[in-house]
Amino acid sequence: MTVTEREGLRACRRLVVKVGSSSISGEHAWRIDAIVAAIAAAHGRGTEVVLVSSGAIATALPLLNLEGRPDDLATQQASAAVGQNVLMWRYQTSLDRFGILAGQVLLTAGDLENATHRSNARRAMERLLGLRILPIVNENDTVATHEIRFGDNDRLAALVAQLVGADALVLLSDIEALYTRPPGEPGAMPIDRVEPGDDLHGFQFGSVVVNSVGTGGAATKVSAARLAAAAGVGVLVTSADRVDDALLGERIGTWFAPHPDPVPSALTGPISVDR
Repeated sequence: MTVTEREGLRACRRLVVKVGSSSISGEHAWRIDAIVAAIAAAHGRGTEVVLVSSGAIATALPLLNLEGRPDDLATQQASAAVGQNVLMWRYQTSLDRFGILAGQVLLTAGDLENATHRSNARRAMERLLGLRILPIVNENDTVATHEIRFGDNDRLAALVAQLVGADALVLLSDIEALYTRPPGEPGAMPIDRVEPGDDLHGFQFGSVVVNSVGTGGAATKVSAARLAAAAGVGVLVTSADRVDDALLGERIGTWFAPHPDPVPSALTGPISVDR
């Protein structure tokens, strides 16, 4: 059943959690253990979890002696090939503490646009979840081109939540909540809740940014949250440092209430999944 309030996250049936590159790469790689521990606790409560994780390219940068995110597509693809392997190793090493096995799922936008590929992806994740395996999803940067990329993994997470019929989506970021304007500016106020149809045009979320390790920003999270909420999936946006509280349903972050009359994305089809 769709989660309509934050409190429902603690006992929801199926949950998608997304974490960005800046939260788990470089000096912040220690957060992988904290995120895994929170997911393992949810897993222990009976929740089926899908993790959408950025970080393949960022993980590879120090290994390849690159000072920042490469600009050319070929080097991005090569970095992703190296970094994805190491990233999955880090997750599995952390999951071993809890006896949980991970399964890698790499997608491109073209996979969700193609009905056959979309069906295959849904079936594979359903089977992984049925086996109590944690699907870890990322964009397949090794083969993706600029023309077919999701653009950021916030949008990918919103589409995956619809694809697997998730009850809720948690978008982990670098700040505890969304604000009415950049949080360092005077007058910035945290946004507790966004209802379907709320006018957000007066708020200053900024634009999509590309930093030294990843893509995204507050604007992409707002866009992804509204995409998921419109399809009937409640969304919490909060800090990766509060992941345990988030999955326990504590009153933190910004909650996007699900639309009562959802419209599924054309990329995923109906969000209901045969059991």
